[in-house]
Amino acid sequence: MGVFGKRFVAAVALALLVTAPAARAETLADALIAAYRNSNLLDQNRALLRASDEDVAVAVSAVRPVIDFTLQSSWSKGQNMFGTQTENLSSSASLSAELMLLDFGRNALAIESAKETVLATREALVGIEQNVLAAAVQAYVNVRLAQEIVALRESNVRLITQELRAANDRFDVGEITRTDVAIAESRRAASQANLSAAQGDYLVAREAYKAATGAYPGNLAPLPRAPAIPGSLDEARAIALRSHPQVRQAQHQALVADLNVKRGEAAMRPTLSARAAVGLDDSGADSQSVTLSLNQTLYAGGRTSALYRQAMASRDATRAGLHQTGVIIEQNVGNAWSALQVAGASISATDLQIRAAQTAFDGLREEAKLGARTTLDVLNAEQDLLDARNARLSAEATRYYGVYALLQSMGLLTVQHLQLGIPTYDVSAYYNAVKSAPATSAQGAKLDRILRSIGGN
Repeated sequence: MGVFGKRFVAAVALALLVTAPAARAETLADALIAAYRNSNLLDQNRALLRASDEDVAVAVSAVRPVIDFTLQSSWSKGQNMFGTQTENLSSSASLSAELMLLDFGRNALAIESAKETVLATREALVGIEQNVLAAAVQAYVNVRLAQEIVALRESNVRLITQELRAANDRFDVGEITRTDVAIAESRRAASQANLSAAQGDYLVAREAYKAATGAYPGNLAPLPRAPAIPGSLDEARAIALRSHPQVRQAQHQALVADLNVKRGEAAMRPTLSARAAVGLDDSGADSQSVTLSLNQTLYAGGRTSALYRQAMASRDATRAGLHQTGVIIEQNVGNAWSALQVAGASISATDLQIRAAQTAFDGLREEAKLGARTTLDVLNAEQDLLDARNARLSAEATRYYGVYALLQSMGLLTVQHLQLGIPTYDVSAYYNAVKSAPATSAQGAKLDRILRSIGGN
């Protein structure tokens, strides 16, 4: 074994001692749960969702009165027309409240638009969850595949080493030439190089696993049975168009665009507001006032009309985007379905290839012992068998991950659908706490408790 191989074995042994569970092997479900709990992407987008929740509170605040308190004090010094120095100190306090009475639905539409944006952002979070879980599945499958390929390459090195010993023995008795021995030596060196490459791929797969789940893999359990999938492509596409988060997100965005057009129409109408104020100055004089204001923009250089036309154009673009999202989702489902079928066919084909290659290798090795075949013939047959087994492992891994890729294309690769049995992030908890625009800091005790309960940072 080369220097790299020794270092590889030592590194893996140490990693297994540190990370392997003592009681049982680490399952795919464990990896998915770890990925869900440790994902920085999910934390980031959960915070973005909470920021979107606050947009509803901001919109709600616009229909409430604005209350201002002003305390003012001024000092002045001067000279009057008679040359006498004057000095004056005055103070006053005032309290005012202003409320929008009529805006022809502007604020109500803004609230509805903010709510639809929240729903769209929730769907985007589901999309991130799917990506996180898909990365974990792929990382788990790739580590398992890399381990199996390393074992296959190690077996190949041992087999070719045996062939090299046999070639040396036959050379010693004059049955073959030095050329046959050199061919065997060359193949063993190539086999050792391939083993080193496979070991390197395994280390790379471990790093991808850590990035996906938050920790290096321990003793991974065999892959469990893959989840159930629809019986036909049409059924899979129908489910995707109903449940995929990108489709649902686009639907909410289309509703937002419709509401924005209505907001543009309302912006062309007048507003009616009321203002009440009370005041007191340092002389003891007080004042009260109530004011009603009807405001109507008669001309703004065409800005209001331009914004309205812009909203209509954005609505048309969003509707077209919704239709295009459906097209892309259907295409992705079709691609995932086809890839799954191809992988299944590859498994069947490689099974036949392995049986045929094994028969050829066994026969050639026996014929070589009788002098009817050369060392090169045996090594070529062994390489064909190795390639077939390697292809079989890759096809199995592709077929298994393809099931999860199909679920992702349908919008079903979620903690809930996979029934992982863990608490999930409550997308409505923070929203319910702030949707009425409470006049408290987000760092208040109540919101702090909510953030802790839903796993927010």
